[in-house]
Amino acid sequence: MWHDNETSIDYVNFRIVAKACAELIRNSGEEPVSIGISGGWGVGKSSLVRMIESEFESEQEKYVIVTFNPWLYQGFEDTRTALLQIVGDAVLKQAKLSATLLDKAEGFIKRVNLLRLAQLGGEVAATLVTGVPVGLIGKSLSAVVDAFGRESASEGLDAVKELPASAKGLLNEAKPVSLPQEIQALRKSLEELLTELDITLIVFVDDLDRCLPKTTIATLEAIRLLLFLRRSAFVLAADDTFIRGAVRVHFAGTGISDDMATNYFDKLIQIPLRVPRLGANETKAYIALLFLERALRTGKLNSNEFSLAKQRVEARLRETWKDKHVDLNFLESLAPSGDADLAALMGLSERLAPMLLSSSAVQSNPRLIKRFLNTIFLRKALATPQGIDIDVSVLAKWHLLERCEADIANAIGELVSSANDGRVQILKQAEDAAREPGTRLPEALGNKPFVREWLQLAPPLGEYDMRALLHLSRDSAVRDYGTDELSAEGKQLRDSLVAARAQSEALDNKIRDAGERQAALAMARAWEQKRPSRTWQKAEELFVLTEVCRIFPSAGTRAAALLGEAPVTKLGPGLVFHLKSSAWAAESLSKWLADPETPQVIQKVIKQEGN
Repeated sequence: MWHDNETSIDYVNFRIVAKACAELIRNSGEEPVSIGISGGWGVGKSSLVRMIESEFESEQEKYVIVTFNPWLYQGFEDTRTALLQIVGDAVLKQAKLSATLLDKAEGFIKRVNLLRLAQLGGEVAATLVTGVPVGLIGKSLSAVVDAFGRESASEGLDAVKELPASAKGLLNEAKPVSLPQEIQALRKSLEELLTELDITLIVFVDDLDRCLPKTTIATLEAIRLLLFLRRSAFVLAADDTFIRGAVRVHFAGTGISDDMATNYFDKLIQIPLRVPRLGANETKAYIALLFLERALRTGKLNSNEFSLAKQRVEARLRETWKDKHVDLNFLESLAPSGDADLAALMGLSERLAPMLLSSSAVQSNPRLIKRFLNTIFLRKALATPQGIDIDVSVLAKWHLLERCEADIANAIGELVSSANDGRVQILKQAEDAAREPGTRLPEALGNKPFVREWLQLAPPLGEYDMRALLHLSRDSAVRDYGTDELSAEGKQLRDSLVAARAQSEALDNKIRDAGERQAALAMARAWEQKRPSRTWQKAEELFVLTEVCRIFPSAGTRAAALLGEAPVTKLGPGLVFHLKSSAWAAESLSKWLADPETPQVIQKVIKQEGN
């Protein structure tokens, strides 16, 4: 399995971007730098942040690194003061080697504590403790009580009395000052400290887009407090779309425009950077390296072999612009000679990547790719103790359809039954049609380019017994196959549906006695058994579907899926006319009407008023 945490190990050529960002900070010439790393969920923002941070690991004497995750403080502490405290602690640790600078660092901590006190409504609290009025914007005690409640105000006063000696010292020695002056003094003292220590402060802020809008805005305000100081750099990772949403919530009712919401974040950022999206080459390389990493963990690959493969991938990705692609030959060369299993996985990487890239449900999102592969190997692990021998490539192909075209996967799943040994004839027909350019796919599978490409993806599943495959896929949907067999009543109903030619009270009773679930399953089994005699011309051919749906309307979803295999060129007017009275068939009728291959006589019947 692959964890979902950020990493500084580069599988997709992000290291080049990380090095470029690190150089921007190094070459700033003591001028402030702010870099904004934006991108959607799971694209690798946190990993890119870790890679930039790792670029400074060997230069600790020149840089003070602070990593701040506001999400961890949400609901426990105000993020503004939490960030100030973390920065203060980092600078204090750096200053402990010098008594003079240590005093200055402790003075900075005092000012942080003063701001934390003010955050509690502390101008009044400070006055009560010290007798010194702090702030030209002081609040009355009644205002504090109104704002925080009597109990909270009391807790705030208790917190003031328990302040460390260093903070009390600042308050006792202070003259009446304004809070804005204290903020300026805090900025100045930090800037002087960084200069005298001859270091640069680098603050990495991550997971901002996981926070509630209030926490997000509070963090941005804290960043603004320290931003643009000499010898400072900020690297912020967030989904800019989410930030704009948080700004709109914060300023709700003010009529803020989209441009203003965007500018709020942009004013904090000097260098905007969007996480590079993976292309076909990067996606193939990423999946292949994940497979190789798994082989390393399981002892099928040694560390030297893995390191060499990783280096070769990095070198190839740097040269893809020269038409040196990550192709099948290159991927297979990454596996040790003679390792057929790992070579097969390299081939699977090459086949899966283009579809994971083109699918709107995945779009080569690294986090989604990891989850995709975790699901496949979890199902593989579940197969062994159940005596199921199934190849990873089969699991991968099926889960690809589940993930990207769930409706079609469900429709195919509904057609799997013990009666036909788990094989779906329509799937075999579709695979044959997909190999012929211009040939239309069966109605149930639609005609999307993605589905056509999926049908051609190895291995073919048209003649595959899918019962075990769907049994392992129960985390995605519960379908009627394998252990979900017909009961005695269900089997009796199936046989009655196959034999029946007209509506009868006895048949209605059998449908009711079987129950909603068994009746729908018996309907599917009977429909499959009558396949050889089906011409798609006569209304009575629909009897199996219409009778069960009349008693149990919920069976309409399954009936519609079964009807989806109908070849539009063979439809008879009587059959279509009969369907017009069935609500569950409305979608199929609409599709047939829009299909240019549907005969005009059938389109006329569909358009005809009445039933």
